Amino acid sequence: MKDTTTDVGALLDEGGWSGYQKMLVAATAMTIIFDGLDNQLLGAAIPAMMREWSLGRPAFASVLAAALFGMMIGGFIGGYIGDRVGRRMALLGSVISFGALTVLMSFANDVTTLTWLRFFAGLGLGGAMPNAAALASEYVPLRRRPFAVTLTIVCIPLGGTLAGFTGAVVLPTYGWRALFLVGGIFPLVLAAVLWKVLPESPRYLARHRERWPELVTLLRRLGHNVSADTAFVDSHEKAVAHASVGSLLAPEYRRDTLALCAAFFFCLLSVYTGTNWVPSLLTSAGFDVAIANYGLTAFNLGGVVGAILGAVLFAKLGSRITMLAMTGGAIAGCLLLASVPIGQQSTFAVLAMLAWTGGLINAVQTTMYALAAHVYPAGIRATGVGTAVAFGRIGGVASSYAGAYALEYGPSQMFAFIAGTLAIVFVALGLVRNHIPRQRTLRAAPSLAAEPGTPLM
Repeated sequence: MKDTTTDVGALLDEGGWSGYQKMLVAATAMTIIFDGLDNQLLGAAIPAMMREWSLGRPAFASVLAAALFGMMIGGFIGGYIGDRVGRRMALLGSVISFGALTVLMSFANDVTTLTWLRFFAGLGLGGAMPNAAALASEYVPLRRRPFAVTLTIVCIPLGGTLAGFTGAVVLPTYGWRALFLVGGIFPLVLAAVLWKVLPESPRYLARHRERWPELVTLLRRLGHNVSADTAFVDSHEKAVAHASVGSLLAPEYRRDTLALCAAFFFCLLSVYTGTNWVPSLLTSAGFDVAIANYGLTAFNLGGVVGAILGAVLFAKLGSRITMLAMTGGAIAGCLLLASVPIGQQSTFAVLAMLAWTGGLINAVQTTMYALAAHVYPAGIRATGVGTAVAFGRIGGVASSYAGAYALEYGPSQMFAFIAGTLAIVFVALGLVRNHIPRQRTLRAAPSLAAEPGTPLM
């Protein structure tokens, strides 16, 4: 029997916000930058591949769908693995997977090969995000959790922005094969570095007695004075017997789980309709490849600013008002884009509207990860986030065909379609009960309130 007992929940949720914790969040965020980069390289490369292989736009719909189908499966499996064997292992395994397969895509010579490679890369791309969200939320004190998760997941559009810039620089001179080669090597280098320096989630370690010595070392690095012979409890998280999809449908989580799944589905349907088809939309309207990729950059870059602003507003207004306002603004932007002609004579105006609309859509999507991480306790957090994201990926798969179909009728129809899907997101977010409250009431949030814990054997 241990001589002392330490409450990990109290240490983490009520503790400081050290430089080491900030470094850990930044390291986790780096994995998502490359996730976002590799995720959107295909959309940037499609116009060049269409010309080289003499294929039309519909030929690539299945490639996009395969990637998103892989991400759907990867999101669910990755979250489950993260809760069972550790967030760190699941995250770094995902990064290695999508990095290696993106390198292999540079050697593809036909659509069939590209489709299979993209599917398996999608498994890694989908598995990274729920574990990154869980890690970021569990490294930091409670008052910093929404900001840390959002700052991590905002790196998805930041990576998409990098994809646009990379495509604009690499494609005209070196071609699409070099684009995939560059996009795959960077995450492999990052994974090698993080394998040495990134620790496991302290809350995950607390649930596994055989790893308590590792937890002691980590807590000391976080600035907490704990003895080597301590026992650990986590009174700030509800105990869950084991992670499963069924536990997400328990009465206290059922409504929020269903609402989150619907919100992720229709939001990712909107996001991927834009990111997959904006470059093709612009090239078909007469813009050159570089400008088309800057359109993708604009669509994503606004999301970086919007998501960070949303995380700040969470503290002042809570997530409900903030997310509904951002969704409403995105709907208005889509309706405006659907009502104006898109051509070379309006380059600046088109890019500005894409930045506004894509920014708000991406801001809603990225802040939903913080909302999902808030809804579920630590024992099922990665599973909960991963399941919601997996449902979102179904929407992403649908976007591959829906976007191509809508685009055949013109840009206005595509943006009208996105406005309709976002209206459903607005309703779904309104139905979530356990939104993140304003910061002055955050410590008393009922979903994170302390039920007296017992030692986690």
